[in-house]
Amino acid sequence: MKNQRIHLSRGDLLFQILVYTVLGLLSLIVLYPLIYVVSASFTSPAALVAGKMYLWPVNPTVSSYKAVLRESRLWIGYKNTIFYTLLGVSINIVMTVLGAYPLSRKDLVGRKVIMTLITFTMFFSGGMIPLYLIIRNLGMIDTVWAVVLPGAISVHNLIIAKSFFSSSIPFELQESAFVDGCSNIRTLLTIIIPLSAPILAVLTMYYGVAHWNAYFNAMMYLSDSKKFPLQIALREILMTNSIADATDTTMNSVDQILLYEGLKYAVVIVASLPVMCLYPFLQRYFVKGTMIGAVKG
Repeated sequence: MKNQRIHLSRGDLLFQILVYTVLGLLSLIVLYPLIYVVSASFTSPAALVAGKMYLWPVNPTVSSYKAVLRESRLWIGYKNTIFYTLLGVSINIVMTVLGAYPLSRKDLVGRKVIMTLITFTMFFSGGMIPLYLIIRNLGMIDTVWAVVLPGAISVHNLIIAKSFFSSSIPFELQESAFVDGCSNIRTLLTIIIPLSAPILAVLTMYYGVAHWNAYFNAMMYLSDSKKFPLQIALREILMTNSIADATDTTMNSVDQILLYEGLKYAVVIVASLPVMCLYPFLQRYFVKGTMIGAVKG
């Protein structure tokens, strides 16, 4: 059977050309800063300061990465960020599921009122100062809990999970479990959660990326540098212009200035590399999570 080609009218053809042109330009606008930062991190600091680099590396070198990777604060920040991410995501998933499952049940008395109050917090909050006073009065200042507990539940993610539970898992399935003698907790653990693998993966990625990039709570509540996450550690390195190579007595002031210039781009790549490597494989889950959240339940 011969392939049948769809003949486009001149208007449709011009429209397609326009769409692809606009998408191509937008892609270049998005990709250029990323390519520039990657190239700058490998460019010779002298060429970088002289403004000789526009897109591709000039006089490629890895001196900036060597300086960054020798910095002990970087590895302490990585360790802390991984710990905060794992602990925070665990708390987030448990709290979100425990909140979303009851709200998805049609037999929950007053669920519309409860949902209204929860949604209200998306738009209005007590503010930064009352939150700080609460954290201080609870004795969580300069502790791990000050980083992971204030954002234990995201209302947006709670709504996504609730929509999934109410639209993707038939309520009749839960009723049959109750007839067989299951309690609410057993129904949640043995029926709801095993059927909710897609939404749990989406929530894990949403919360994981948020924790990896988080810095504000740590900046507000932590004073011990040994507890700083990666983002704060990199900020301290850049703000103080202090790295391991600064103690090298063989480097003059000009060499140190050049090294700091290349360091700015190297730390961005070091901080973003894990997420950049994972995102292409996890992008479909982000799209799926957005579609799930669009379903009303």
